[in-house]
Amino acid sequence: MAETLGSLCDKLATVKLKLWHTDDPARLESLRAQEKQLGQEIDEYMCAAIAGDIPLERLTFAQNKVYKKEGNVVPEFNGTLGESFAQLATTVCKLWHVQEKVYEFEAIPMDQKDGVIKELAIVNLERNQCIDKLDQQFRNFVEAARAQQ
Repeated sequence: MAETLGSLCDKLATVKLKLWHTDDPARLESLRAQEKQLGQEIDEYMCAAIAGDIPLERLTFAQNKVYKKEGNVVPEFNGTLGESFAQLATTVCKLWHVQEKVYEFEAIPMDQKDGVIKELAIVNLERNQCIDKLDQQFRNFVEAARAQQ
């Protein structure tokens, strides 16, 4: 996947979750370095985009997930760029907790297994939709900023 603001923010949200869930000193050091690096990459990416160093068409990279839409409702979200990042972070947290269930799949009662798999698929689709939305909103922001220059 090409790097976009959404993909970088997705990685940062995941690193923040890992920081929250670990006590291992070596991992904490590595994760803090990743957090710093991703923060710098986000800053550099945004500056380069606004300056025109990144072509507009490269600011988005649609996930183009192919799935049966009937019965797989993914909630729509419309908000500001900041609200979109917040929604992505919330969705990454949801995905983390659903994935935790999958790691202990054998402990899930048989009549609930299908529901867990369905939830994992839907939340992952929601995550991809959040990334796409954040990318599109950032592209709109950059287009407007460039038009004013």
